[in-house]
Amino acid sequence: MSKLFIFGMGFCGRELAKRQRGLGWPVIGTVRPGHQKDGLLAFDRDHPLNLDDLNDVTHILSSVPPDDRGDPVLDWLHQFGPWPQLQWVGYLSTTGVYGDYAGEWVTEGSPLKAGAGRSARRVKAERSWLESGLPSHIFRLAGIYGPGRSPLDAVRDGHAHRVIKPGQVFGRIHVEDVAEILAASMNHPNPGTIYNVTDDEPAPPWDVVEYACQLLGVSPPPEIQWEHASQHLSPMALSFYQDNKRVDNARIKKDLEVNLKYPNYRLGLDALLQEQSR
Repeated sequence: MSKLFIFGMGFCGRELAKRQRGLGWPVIGTVRPGHQKDGLLAFDRDHPLNLDDLNDVTHILSSVPPDDRGDPVLDWLHQFGPWPQLQWVGYLSTTGVYGDYAGEWVTEGSPLKAGAGRSARRVKAERSWLESGLPSHIFRLAGIYGPGRSPLDAVRDGHAHRVIKPGQVFGRIHVEDVAEILAASMNHPNPGTIYNVTDDEPAPPWDVVEYACQLLGVSPPPEIQWEHASQHLSPMALSFYQDNKRVDNARIKKDLEVNLKYPNYRLGLDALLQEQSR
């Protein structure tokens, strides 16, 4: 029987777990220590797992980010391996590894130009997973949205910003589509493959905020010109505007035969609003 273990049961992990449990898969997952509930296990470098929890696992997904010492999940797997029963391993990375392409298109084969910091650690982690000897697959995710975590929620909560940086575009992906892409890969494993996980329409972030406001029937927040953005955004939020690229998603369609349920942000936000109105 197939059994899935998810390191880091976050937004995407929960969606995949729900999908696979609906198909009869046993699913176990971890959270940060102190956040355990619903049978989830605690895991970090200081709280290692009981080896028995993985002895019959066939599929592993990791969404745990690397730290200054490397990838904690991969380090743990190396410590207690080998894992001959594993059929598929997925690692959730980010399109941030590409760095800045001044709005040009990138594919999975484009050179990685990430600077120092979080994205550079992701580049190193990707390489470690691919060289691990495990049946690893890398998923480079664009900005994830879905129920309870979307521009609609940001507008309602008063946290939406309309930052204007001419030429800037972002890619996005609905969490349901993330789960479908991961499941398609699990059904058609091809170790060593990298997949861009994004929708069909890179778009300026202010367009998305304006569309969310239109759906909610409210006025959009005031425009913030890029040169003044540091007065309104956190350093973390500002960092997402440093890179500008359009991310190609042809591989998930060709190799995994995925048809995105929400190929652009308008369809995704329309569906979220309809769901919230029920």
